Amino acid sequence: MTSGALDGLLIADFGRVLAGPYATMLLADLGAEVVKIERPGAGDDTRSWGPPYADGQATYFQAANRNKSSLALDFRDPDDLAVARDLARRADVVVENFLPGTMERLGLGYDAVVAANPGVVYCSITGFGGHNDLPGYDLLVQAVGGLMSITGPSPDEPTKVGVALVDVVTGLHAAVGILSALRHRDRTGEGQRVEVNLLSSLLSALANQSSGFVGAGVVPQAMGNRHPSVVPYQPFPTADRPLILAVGNDRQFEAFARELGAPAMADDARFATNSARVENRDVLIDEVTRLLSTDTADGWFKRFASVGVPCGPVNDVAEAFALADRLGLQPVAEVVDPRRSNPVRTVANPIRLSATPPTYRSAPPELGEGAAG
Repeated sequence: MTSGALDGLLIADFGRVLAGPYATMLLADLGAEVVKIERPGAGDDTRSWGPPYADGQATYFQAANRNKSSLALDFRDPDDLAVARDLARRADVVVENFLPGTMERLGLGYDAVVAANPGVVYCSITGFGGHNDLPGYDLLVQAVGGLMSITGPSPDEPTKVGVALVDVVTGLHAAVGILSALRHRDRTGEGQRVEVNLLSSLLSALANQSSGFVGAGVVPQAMGNRHPSVVPYQPFPTADRPLILAVGNDRQFEAFARELGAPAMADDARFATNSARVENRDVLIDEVTRLLSTDTADGWFKRFASVGVPCGPVNDVAEAFALADRLGLQPVAEVVDPRRSNPVRTVANPIRLSATPPTYRSAPPELGEGAAG
């Protein structure tokens, strides 16, 4: 088996639910040994977050816990707590997302761990940067962090994103922080603390929307499927079903207008530049909608794609996986695990490395189940 980029690293994973476990799974895919610490009897909350289930295991849990072993420890038991402290002393990386102060009370906080393990990279994930009076649930952060205010059909109907996106983004930030700290340790021998929180991660991930506020004082609002700064960039009805158009520059718009059968549109002063199209959004959208009614979504898709205009149908998840499969992206990873009678299907790690690619060594563990072999 190909060696992983992170082979030899030991990660003590005290994370729960999604943000922390997602980060540590990415690192496990890249070769790190991850020991997941869980409560006896119940384990990670996501073990019970079903249906759906696959072979009796919640698929939510499977989404973030591949390539790990599970260690069930009761922190009220002095012997179990001693095992946890010993693991933290030996680990290269400790990841935790308990309420602020919890790890300190257990003797597992950063100061206690670094005193015994000076090279440790200790990653703390919180909801709001250490304020334990605000519970860090993804839906709550989507609300208070502004994401729901710009998502949905109108400002009067704030809408959550269809996945726990804040947790996922925070997990990605945690993984980047951990890898950066490990690089620093490689150079200096010095460990450090990594801190990420859901709210700050979301504000960063709001990208152009948050930048518009910080830089220009513009408070964005929900616009449905329209884009605040690019037109046409939204779904349109066709003769049968919706088609997404994402015309990102004037060259693409010229090709779009030509293929639409209205080449003069690209020379019209109201539409010739993106700024003008944004200014005259409603007029342009009405005209485009009228013209698109003359063909099907698949018909337009073939025509626009042939001239380099970004477009596509609105797929469901099954259709999205089928597309990725047709494109050769190998979106599903089958884990052949000696502890399972059948291969376990999980979503493939999207990172591609030419020399040290991700590997799928073991299925998400049962509670208290050690690593294979």
